[in-house]
Amino acid sequence: MAVRSTAAPPTPWSRSLAEAQIHETAFVHPFSNIIGDVRIGANVIIAPGTSIRADEGTPFYIGENTNIQDGVVIHGLERGRVVGDDNEEYSVWVGNNSSLTHMALIHGPAYVGENSFIGFRSTVFNAKVGAGCIVMMHALVKDVEVPPGKYVPSGAIITTQKQADRLPDVQPQDKDFAHHVIGINQALRTGYLCAADNKCIAPLRNEQVNSYTSNQINGLERSSEVASNSLGAETIEQLRYLLEQGYKIGTEHVDQRRFRTGSWTSCQPIEARSLGDAVAALETCLADHSGEYVRLFGIDPKGKRRVLETIIQRPDGVVAGGSSNFKAPAASSNGSYSSNGNGYSNGAGNGRISAETLDQIRQLLANGYKIGTEHVDERRFRTGSWNSCKPIDATSANEVVSALEECIDNHQGEYVRLIGIDPKAKRRVLESIIQRPNGQVAPATGSSQKTVASAPAPSRSATATATRLSAEVVDQIRQIISGGYKLSIEHVDQRRFRTGSWSSTGPIAATSDREAIAAVEAALSEFAGEYIRIIGIDPKAKRRVLESIIQRP
Repeated sequence: MAVRSTAAPPTPWSRSLAEAQIHETAFVHPFSNIIGDVRIGANVIIAPGTSIRADEGTPFYIGENTNIQDGVVIHGLERGRVVGDDNEEYSVWVGNNSSLTHMALIHGPAYVGENSFIGFRSTVFNAKVGAGCIVMMHALVKDVEVPPGKYVPSGAIITTQKQADRLPDVQPQDKDFAHHVIGINQALRTGYLCAADNKCIAPLRNEQVNSYTSNQINGLERSSEVASNSLGAETIEQLRYLLEQGYKIGTEHVDQRRFRTGSWTSCQPIEARSLGDAVAALETCLADHSGEYVRLFGIDPKGKRRVLETIIQRPDGVVAGGSSNFKAPAASSNGSYSSNGNGYSNGAGNGRISAETLDQIRQLLANGYKIGTEHVDERRFRTGSWNSCKPIDATSANEVVSALEECIDNHQGEYVRLIGIDPKAKRRVLESIIQRPNGQVAPATGSSQKTVASAPAPSRSATATATRLSAEVVDQIRQIISGGYKLSIEHVDQRRFRTGSWSSTGPIAATSDREAIAAVEAALSEFAGEYIRIIGIDPKAKRRVLESIIQRP
């Protein structure tokens, strides 16, 4: 196939005449233009009408399995660079498994992290979009660094770091949609390559093709030729995609009672060499566990993590079609979810770790943060003299929960808290108390917590009491005040909560726990029916050390 790729022209800033480096498995449409030092990884698809021009800013990097859709423009300024995941400098870096959709503009210096989605006609300029972010249609992201796993709504204009830091988190259904887009474009890539190969396309010319799932792609069996009485075509296509990408396949099952605690059990390991073998093994698991939940997932053998986790059977006998129509089920009464969408199992823990803490562990791991634990007795708790537990070098939720439970066992009668650490910025992103001296395992709190202020309960504070705040919130206020941080309150109604448009009541001029608690309770009364969160601010570093939602509508 002819690819329109030309060398960079000689200019005052470069006379290298560099040419594109395109992996042999990539598909580049002949009606696209690629100029200069553009490094295109394996399994990339570049659609018609795309302009990737590394003649000013250079070089560009486009990671594996990424799709660059019709009309996308990638260019860069001569000055300004970003650091890629390989620690080298680039004008534009686009990570693995990303989607740049129709008419998007990526103008360097720019960084788009892996597993990200940039929507129609959106612009990223002089900015960094972290891994796992979703930028919807007609949005502008400029001069900021968007943290990993954030959601930019359609039409949003994000030009200050404060706006970027307040963006809401990506939801499981958004991740499922992004995975689905990757799967479709991988099928299109292999289909286009097959269409350009006479040996591949000749046997198919006389066959009626109803959808991409019925095509024979790169030697794998066609979905329509795989006998299955219980699996939908989309589930079969998900299996095909996982095998094509070199992932291993796993299955788990759980009955209705244990589903609420996330106590999943593995089915027999699937050692499949073909799509037919995988379908047969999956049908065996479904038959052996009729009347239970069954879920399918892929395992990345290199990254040792889960991908594309999907429930394919429910106790009522309903078999899901696959990731394209999967919707995350509602949370159960204890806050656990049947599928978290980020590749980590909900099956961690034995009931001693709350569902909220499990959620936080999964979010920290998904965002690439490290996890630690600390403990302190009641006397030293007042001075904030925490001690570290054994370091946690874990990449799965199960391993982290085991380490947490070990720390709890070793320090009964003390406070224990969970720590999230950003290894790049070398700062903490979460501090959440998970055990108290009376043995109570607290629900998760901290910057990513999703708990609501509890009903009236006596405070454990020796210096302050509260009638509307939980003991956890009182502890947080005390830590903010004793740490020399400033305390602030923000509120937002239900409509603006979706866009993260919080309003501040200004700093609280409190010199004691009692005054701070009174101010917070006054805000709860004033903004009843709205979301309210407390903010801890480090006045020296001018950054937030805590964001904690304490009231919901």
